[in-house]
Amino acid sequence: MNNTWVWVDNPLKLSRAGNDISSTSVIGIDTEYDSLRYFREKLCLIQIKTEKKTYLLDPLDRFDLSFLGDSFAEPSILKIMHAADNDIRLLRRDYGFEFRNLFDTQRAASILGDHNLSLSKLVEKYLGIELKKKKKTQRSLWNTRPLTEEQLNYAVLDTAYLLSLYKKLESEIQQKGLDAEATRVFDAAAIVRWHEKTLDPRGHTKIKGYQDLTGCERQRLKNLFRWRFRKAKESNRAFFMILSDQAIVNLSKTKTDSISSLNEIGVLSPEKMSAFGLELVEILGQN
Repeated sequence: MNNTWVWVDNPLKLSRAGNDISSTSVIGIDTEYDSLRYFREKLCLIQIKTEKKTYLLDPLDRFDLSFLGDSFAEPSILKIMHAADNDIRLLRRDYGFEFRNLFDTQRAASILGDHNLSLSKLVEKYLGIELKKKKKTQRSLWNTRPLTEEQLNYAVLDTAYLLSLYKKLESEIQQKGLDAEATRVFDAAAIVRWHEKTLDPRGHTKIKGYQDLTGCERQRLKNLFRWRFRKAKESNRAFFMILSDQAIVNLSKTKTDSISSLNEIGVLSPEKMSAFGLELVEILGQN
């Protein structure tokens, strides 16, 4: 198994990566992104596996990665991905990439009747290899640079066995006469599109503690919930990074009309008071 990898950080490496990727008949693709800390998921890394090596391409760097679009859309190049939905959505959103000739190992395994569809379980079942990946790494800070050795190893492993896994799954699909079903499923996966989060009009009612609030408090919570959604969208930050659910529940229990009284409640840190104090006073003074 060739797990040689290259961090593409200069024009020469980029050119070599492009030549290798465009001249091969099959590639494995994966991405790393941060969906925890951002309102709109942030694409942080693209991994492309060829027969020769794995290329780690940095969307946060200055390099133009649009050249990948030709290979992704080329029908003669097979694209192997695992649970491709979010990867395709983000790559299409950020670069306008189209995908043709896709093989999704998760969907393939599902068609074959597998129930545990994680990449590590499928690699173990079909290839007899134990993937040693720390789950916490998946939610690490992928937007920081430089990436840690642990993050790099994690990213490389995500594509290391895709080509071998594809061969096993494709063989079984053919043996069981499931080719047409697989093609239909893969084609549907290749056209998914990213959609921005929308406000759930009743989202505030699903927050823990809502049922214990009075009518006025519930209205304040509703107003705070909608305000937080707007702030998260404007700043491209996760909801909890604006204010946590518990914080807006606690705030909703008090009607206040001044910064000093809001400060006395003790719910907000000095940083949050400085950033949002005036807006919150206006909201909390309405009901």
